[in-house]
Amino acid sequence: MVTPPSFKFISFGIKEYIPVLELKNWLELINTVLTSGIVIFSGALLLYLIIYNLRTKVTRSFIGLLACVLITYFADLALVGVEGPGVATIWLRIQWIGITFTPAAYLDFSNALLATTGTQSKKRDIATRISYLLSAGVLLGVGFSDWIVRDGKLLPGTPRLFPGPLFPLFVLYFLTTVIWGTINVFWARSRCLTSTSRRRMTYLAATVAAPAAGVFPFLLITGVKGVTAGLGLWLLLVLGNIGVGWMLVVLAYSVAFFGALTPDRAVKHRLVRFLLRGPFAATLVVVVIIVASRTEQWIGLPGSRLVLFGAVATVILIQLGIELAKPLIDRALYRQDQPEIAWIQDLSNRLLTTTDLRQFLENVLTALCDLLRVKTAFITVIDGNTPHLEVVCGSLDPRTADKLPPEAWQTWSGETLSSSRRLERHNSLFVWNGYWLAPLYTQDQTRVIGVVGMTARAPEPDLTPEEREGLTSLLAQATAALEDRQLQQGIFSALEHIIPEIEDIQRRRGVMYYVGEEALTGFDLVENEEFRQSVHDALNHYWGGPNLTAQPLLSLRIVEHAVQEYGGNTIKGVRAVLREAIERLRPDGQRKMTAPEWLLYNILELKFLQGHKVREVAHRLVMSESDLYRKQRIAIEAVTQALAEMEEQESLKENGSSVQVDVAPQSTPSEATDPTTAV
Repeated sequence: MVTPPSFKFISFGIKEYIPVLELKNWLELINTVLTSGIVIFSGALLLYLIIYNLRTKVTRSFIGLLACVLITYFADLALVGVEGPGVATIWLRIQWIGITFTPAAYLDFSNALLATTGTQSKKRDIATRISYLLSAGVLLGVGFSDWIVRDGKLLPGTPRLFPGPLFPLFVLYFLTTVIWGTINVFWARSRCLTSTSRRRMTYLAATVAAPAAGVFPFLLITGVKGVTAGLGLWLLLVLGNIGVGWMLVVLAYSVAFFGALTPDRAVKHRLVRFLLRGPFAATLVVVVIIVASRTEQWIGLPGSRLVLFGAVATVILIQLGIELAKPLIDRALYRQDQPEIAWIQDLSNRLLTTTDLRQFLENVLTALCDLLRVKTAFITVIDGNTPHLEVVCGSLDPRTADKLPPEAWQTWSGETLSSSRRLERHNSLFVWNGYWLAPLYTQDQTRVIGVVGMTARAPEPDLTPEEREGLTSLLAQATAALEDRQLQQGIFSALEHIIPEIEDIQRRRGVMYYVGEEALTGFDLVENEEFRQSVHDALNHYWGGPNLTAQPLLSLRIVEHAVQEYGGNTIKGVRAVLREAIERLRPDGQRKMTAPEWLLYNILELKFLQGHKVREVAHRLVMSESDLYRKQRIAIEAVTQALAEMEEQESLKENGSSVQVDVAPQSTPSEATDPTTAV
């Protein structure tokens, strides 16, 4: 949409010419840079959301909206410098792919935001589908007729189409849809109960106009009056693109938190680093390329060489600058938890992996061999009173550690060694089978965690004071490394036990609670032991018994509504709900008694709905009774999950007291656990 700026050369009488850009041409240049930046940031954010957060409806709908912005601005960028009207017309019509689908994507995005607050409407869903159909119809009209737009002129700096007879109707459709979507966003904000959700919705409400404002074809309106691209228009384009670019980043930042299963600090850190190292760096490279290509007159070097040097220098300096600014970035992102984050980061840098430990111990042994002028040294780690050869410097039989006598690592009390022992002690060293051995004691001197062995250069240790001092220092380093490694292994072992709980906490963090203070989520029901037990008892007493109508099963909305439908008959209501939950587990197709995919449903239907005995069910399903009991537990868990999903869907129908859980789709127990292999 922008032509390369023209230059004026003014002579100052010293045979030097200084290129002076007119203000209008400066604005054209700035607009080109801003358009490039919006294309880069839109594409980068789109890829980021696809890779890291495609699991939520809000994100998926926003990706569609972002794609519309990307297509529209990319076409603008492609039109820069275009001279032929035929090529310009093709790109202008391609641009309408993004323009026509923006209203539908806008309405879809706002509807998804409303759904996160617990209000769903079939009318809005139908309206969203209709808007996509209307957008597709408009696109066909743009591509194959002149009813919406018609070929325009390649005006200086601003190639444009002219409006067709039905263009006002498209404007009406565009504005109506965008206004409706904006109302939905503000409605979603008003339904938020927590300060965190309200703050994020405020960011969305303040920036949600960016996509619509960025893609709307304003030049077609000016084209009606034949207005050319003057200084005022370029100034508006520049200011508008600055606002659109900034709001798009804030909008994507807000969307990135929806359904995220990682802590907010991790999302912030990952997104900020991605933006700085990716689109921000790429935009600066574009700026350098544009500036370098227009300054060859000043420096006297070819433009291609300046572009090459400038791009390389920019990439290197940006990466270096980001690395140097990392402490400031972390301080800005982690204002409240800075000490803890610094400690965690420092811990990750100090942790010893198995490779790190082996490399460190190899360095210790190499230094030890150089110090004592021997060819072989080794370190054996004592784990559970069993020696394991850890590191070797030089040549050594791998079975040496197995032959090591227990006296080498058992705590030495100082008494004289018996003749039956195979070790000879000389101060702090032992002599054994042609090696000098040095036990590595823990800091409290109560346990040996390793043994360092080295080739004996003499029948008895003959260390000089300098060698003894160096040996003591190296042994202390090896001891510290082994102690740290054992401590870390204990920490890792403890973390392995709590990682499932941490994952569960992160999973719960991804659930955004906007409304409904007393509503239960699927997580609460499935993980509630009392609820699972009540489902088990109700199924066992399906044909009669007190547990069929026990709490907390009766507190479910679906049960309350079912009881009302059966005229207040609690037993019939509970049976109907259980029967529906079991039917949800019924696979598609013809029923087969021995097929693996039918196993859970067959157990539930035969055992509980029909009331057959265990022996009869096992016989019909061709399995042992013990195996049947194991599969029955899995089947009951599947019913519990189905009831939780039914309760959640029921809560979504009650606006004002419902909860929408926008999390990744979870497989049902029948899918998550193969009944043929479950134990």
